[in-house]
Amino acid sequence: MTRFFRIEYEGKPRYVIAQDQGWRLLEGDIFGSHEAADAIPATGHRLLPPVEPSKIVAVGLNYKDHAAEQNKPLPAEPMIFIKPSTSVIGPGDPIVIPDGIGRVDHEAEVGVVIGARASHVSEADAHRYILGLTCVNDITARELQRKDIQFTRAKGFDSFAPVGPCIALGLDYAAPDGLAIEGWVNDTRRQSSSTRELIFPIRKLVAFISSVMTLLPGDIISTGTPAGIGSLTPGDLVTVKVEGVGELTNPVVKR
Repeated sequence: MTRFFRIEYEGKPRYVIAQDQGWRLLEGDIFGSHEAADAIPATGHRLLPPVEPSKIVAVGLNYKDHAAEQNKPLPAEPMIFIKPSTSVIGPGDPIVIPDGIGRVDHEAEVGVVIGARASHVSEADAHRYILGLTCVNDITARELQRKDIQFTRAKGFDSFAPVGPCIALGLDYAAPDGLAIEGWVNDTRRQSSSTRELIFPIRKLVAFISSVMTLLPGDIISTGTPAGIGSLTPGDLVTVKVEGVGELTNPVVKR
């Protein structure tokens, strides 16, 4: 399996390819032609968000166990909303909670990184437009979400979209057993599920969303969160784990 990390290297963002033999700088374009170049140490680098998306298209209520937890019926079609590009942060960057917004929750999610411009893609061809998978934490100001009805403010604050640590290529996201996903706060596991619980699977989401809007290389589809969401407080350390991708950890601080 291949994983792409985006790191700060000699003062500039660079991609590296992580394989069994270690890390190698990437020459070229991860969305096009590229090759592995010089070997570098796999430690001591600041990890950056693995992509700079034009948008994150997130999906609400897309896990059967989460729908049951919320006592809500399964939706007839995907419920989508946008998180702005300015909400994106990388591994280790702080989630900053503004004053006066009430309860703020973590939501561990599998992120789908789009690899090619996608418009009106069929479900059968959807895999051709996917570069790989990543971890996303859909941070949510829960009281504002209920107050506003619309999700933009509750989910759009700066730092409310941690993404990383990498883009993992070649994962079998359509396997019957799915991929394990977990959400941890400090040393407590709060969320534990699998993508087999998805109401609308990944290929369906790519087809549905691309029928509404054009997806660009580097855009992310955040596929929804399983049961077990919970609140965060300054001083917490929150981690999203996705099988085959790795761990995304961020501290929580007060503005």
